[in-house]
Amino acid sequence: MKLKLTWPAGIIISIAAFVIFILYFVFKVTFLPEYNHYLVSEDYYKDELNYQQDIDKLKNAVLLREDVTIQKVKEGLLINFPSNFNFEEIKGSISFMRMSNNKIDFKFPIKLDSHKFLIKDESLVDGRWDVRVDWSINEKNYLFKQKLTY
Repeated sequence: MKLKLTWPAGIIISIAAFVIFILYFVFKVTFLPEYNHYLVSEDYYKDELNYQQDIDKLKNAVLLREDVTIQKVKEGLLINFPSNFNFEEIKGSISFMRMSNNKIDFKFPIKLDSHKFLIKDESLVDGRWDVRVDWSINEKNYLFKQKLTY
């Protein structure tokens, strides 16, 4: 017995195969754990409301004679704070965010013994990092952001 396939049946079969193909990928991306969908920030609405504060901190940092700098040294990353401030009064935090893997993000409180803060080499994984230094002194807040490849 020979099966004869007409052209309308062929079109219907090809459209059905295409729909099944698309639905397979939608299912795969939506429900399988290896396709992890995570946000950069879990509280992105709250972060958006605080964005004006970040803009004000960045403007304060622009007005400084000397800004925070980051340089790669043999031991790791060296973060230099402005030398015209008393380092003992500088408070804040240093955040490292990895866009490709939020599980290795970390944050340090700023506790200075000098105008330099060293982040050891073993704390950092090679790749691209978004560094955020959020610091304050004398009731004035500053923000320094930099993208770097370690």
